[in-house]
Amino acid sequence: MYRERIPLNLHITPSMNIKIFYAAALLLTISATAQSQPYTDNYDENDYTKSCTSIIASKGATEDGSVITAHTCDSNYRTWVEIVTKKLFKPGETEPVFSGMLHNEEPWDLRNIHEKGRIPAISETFAYLNTAYPCMNEKQLAIGETTISGKTELVNKNGLFFIEELQRIALQRCSTARDAVILIGRMAEDYGYCDSGECLTIADKKEVWQLEIFGSGAGKPSSIWVAQKLPDGHVGISANIPRISKVDFNDSDNFLYSRNIKEDVKRLGFWNGVGDFIFWKIVSGVKPFSVREFFVLSKLAPSLNLSYESEELPFSVKPDKKVSVREIIALYRETYDGTEWDQVKGLEVEVTRYDRAKGTEYKEKVRPISTFMTNDTRALLNQLSPGSAPRNRTIAVIQCSYSHIIRLRDWLPDEIGGVAYFAFDNPAQSPRIPIYSGVKSLPASFSVCGQHRYRKDAAIWSFRETNRIATINWDKTRKILEPQIAQFEEKMFQEANLLEQNALKLINEGKRDQAIDQITLYTHNFASFAMQRWEELKSELWSIFARSL
Repeated sequence: MYRERIPLNLHITPSMNIKIFYAAALLLTISATAQSQPYTDNYDENDYTKSCTSIIASKGATEDGSVITAHTCDSNYRTWVEIVTKKLFKPGETEPVFSGMLHNEEPWDLRNIHEKGRIPAISETFAYLNTAYPCMNEKQLAIGETTISGKTELVNKNGLFFIEELQRIALQRCSTARDAVILIGRMAEDYGYCDSGECLTIADKKEVWQLEIFGSGAGKPSSIWVAQKLPDGHVGISANIPRISKVDFNDSDNFLYSRNIKEDVKRLGFWNGVGDFIFWKIVSGVKPFSVREFFVLSKLAPSLNLSYESEELPFSVKPDKKVSVREIIALYRETYDGTEWDQVKGLEVEVTRYDRAKGTEYKEKVRPISTFMTNDTRALLNQLSPGSAPRNRTIAVIQCSYSHIIRLRDWLPDEIGGVAYFAFDNPAQSPRIPIYSGVKSLPASFSVCGQHRYRKDAAIWSFRETNRIATINWDKTRKILEPQIAQFEEKMFQEANLLEQNALKLINEGKRDQAIDQITLYTHNFASFAMQRWEELKSELWSIFARSL
């Protein structure tokens, strides 16, 4: 971690600055328009474990009493999204469990999709919002996800389940967070868990749990896991590192865990049975927080004076003031501007401008290199001026596939109580689109993945192309994009009151289908408007650069 930053202009001449700027612009423009690299070859993400952020808030911590969970899918995973309707099964029927669902191009694309096994079906499932990591069902059950580091000895690839399939099954079968934790845990134990370490932040309209799950090592595939309930009045975060500390095996209200967890970790030699059962030390040993956790918890509870040098941070904190969902949304745009973690702090340069109207020159300080620079650009800058472009993992990142902040409200019917504020691509550069838990369909362009190639029929490219152009000179273009993001957010929340009141009235009158049609149409229209506006912004941005570069 770089602690000191050397201003770039102390080491580089103005002519060199111009060359670097044009080189960065070229690199970013090529990455925006060329066919994307295969998902196994991501030059700008050399550590896949640092690939998601989930912030959670309990009822007592939010201004309106809602429960919040969230997720950024910060890697080259599939971006198609769909609503999966209810399914009916006959007694004795089974349903398949798959692998390979994270990288197909469309929902019906079965290339590289494999059936790993089958499990007994239930008579009727719930409808759910099917993202790469399935995230919300019609009963206001919602799940966020982050990959977490763990000891390699825990992995057993012979298990049946990947994490995304466990999420799917929980959303299809459960209506409460506790039931989802138990179902996921038992399925993983009984059929085997084959994935790397994962954290799921599982919420319903009453509470939210943090589940950290691993394989059980060599031998018969099973699983080792612990879940801790977020205390009421608290906020928490999972950002790719195990966070659960001391497990209280006598507190079933706040802790759940795998059946033979003590015996399993003793067998693996990870715990000698003496002293406190510190889960993060047992399964990982990695310091249980880094910049993202420290930044969020410190920002929401500054009075705690948390120290980055501590061995561990609290599992959760009581915020100094209750948080709104819009504050959580704002956290997902964070790049630490103006803090010690700011990645472009040392890249400021003073340039001479000419005011044609006044006929005078003036000086202006600018940051022509974006915080969303590629690794190659970063390497170039650090070679020219060592330490000038540190890599600090921000919450908003350019490699984000999609993100959602999910709000759950027990005072509203399930059809409108749950809402996912969904965004494609970089969360600092894209507007959010409301998807209610009762929505029955999404725009056709949502069902096309944009990761394999450039596709005009994929919704993500309406945003991604504009966002990549903006990244050429984010210092300037953010003054255009950020007000647009704010306007869409204001529109979304202002219109929500009337939309929800109308839907509630229809539901109370027994006209549920009409209410569903109304909220579905709203999501379609809002998405269409957002995509159209970002397409227009693309032209505006190109016009600016045509005049100024």
